[in-house]
Amino acid sequence: MKKDHKDVSMAVIRRLPKYHRRLKELMEKDVTRISSKELSGMIGFTASQIRQDLNCFGGFGQQGYGYDVSELYTEISRILGLTEHYNTVIVGAGNLGQAIANYSNFEKKGFHVLALFEKNPRLIGLKIRDVPVLDIDELEEFAKNKSVDIGVICTNSENAQDVADQLVKLPVKAVWNFAPVDIILPENIVQENVHLSDSLFVISYLLKMQRDEQQNP
Repeated sequence: MKKDHKDVSMAVIRRLPKYHRRLKELMEKDVTRISSKELSGMIGFTASQIRQDLNCFGGFGQQGYGYDVSELYTEISRILGLTEHYNTVIVGAGNLGQAIANYSNFEKKGFHVLALFEKNPRLIGLKIRDVPVLDIDELEEFAKNKSVDIGVICTNSENAQDVADQLVKLPVKAVWNFAPVDIILPENIVQENVHLSDSLFVISYLLKMQRDEQQNP
């Protein structure tokens, strides 16, 4: 039984990729079924939390049997939209932009990088895993003949908002922002911000707490 997903919290949504990754690992080991308790030991969430999360989308498990690994993997792929195809452009062909373009797993999951766009003349004309690096001034014309779903921002903070505005005009349906600044987008544009420094600062905090505990047992 499928449920209406509109009221599912973002906290639950953000846990789904971890389930998806672990289930993939189980399939590669030829594991066919798993209980919520066993999955809990792998993931770190409680068995109760796992059951609650999955029940948000319908009944996938069977009492006394657990979850069919392949079936659950397929269902979570569908829920996450990984059965779809997304045309993607990357703005900013520096180290980060190139790393994203080089990550072949995105392609396997349906995220097709059409091109990278850059203003640095030394980078324009390169190919990253057969994906061309084009002049940023060509972005609008390029998009006229392509349906672009996702725009990835890998620029510095000073240029990020201007790039976001350009992407909205294409138009894109979603923006994945790696620039270290919050950008403003229309409400109809899906937005996900990845601030790498935030994650690093969390590590810094945890290290500090660990050191404090060791110095003051």
